[in-house]
Amino acid sequence: MPLKNKQDMSKSKSKELDVDFIGGQGPLTKEEEQKISEYLRSQKLLRAKRSRLSGTTRGLSQRKKVVA
Repeated sequence: MPLKNKQDMSKSKSKELDVDFIGGQGPLTKEEEQKISEYLRSQKLLRAKRSRLSGTTRGLSQRKKVVA
């Protein structure tokens, strides 16, 4: 049975929601937006710092040659 399009291959189906806001009573205040931005910025810095410290690149470990 041939596939008609790429969507036939996907296992998960998504539906577009017709809503203005998800998970709240209304729009975020400027203070809330600022706090979220600061949090995301700090998490991004932590991830970058951890990846530099671990010495890995894209999840691949660096192997060293061992002379026996």
